[in-house]
Amino acid sequence: PVHILSWPRSAGEKTLSNIASLSWGRMNVKGCSSAYKDCKVWPGGSRAWDWRETGTDHHPGVQPADLEEVLQKGVATLVIGRGMSEALQVPSSTVDFVRQRGVELIVLQTEKAITEYNNLVGQGAKVGGVFHSTC
Repeated sequence: PVHILSWPRSAGEKTLSNIASLSWGRMNVKGCSSAYKDCKVWPGGSRAWDWRETGTDHHPGVQPADLEEVLQKGVATLVIGRGMSEALQVPSSTVDFVRQRGVELIVLQTEKAITEYNNLVGQGAKVGGVFHSTC
């Protein structure tokens, strides 16, 4: 299911979804009652990232189709968490796809990616992310 956080609290304000906790195989998004193994987050919402939807695997890695939903939310920055051991690849074609849309891309190991994502959320940035919580 898609989790929509209650917003706006005031005119023009969206609640930003931050990652409340991370452990191997489990992530919790603030304001969402269920945990995710892999997730997509954007300003005001989140959902499970189901690799079967796009045929994603560690190789060749993250596909443009995995990112389309988050990019459609109007984010200015996209953070990708490649997993705890960075096993999830991000091919140059996917990097090019994001950059061609004028979106800043940050690709990091998942713990570092979530720290960066939460920092950006704290600054009020229009940021989205896709995060892999295992290898």
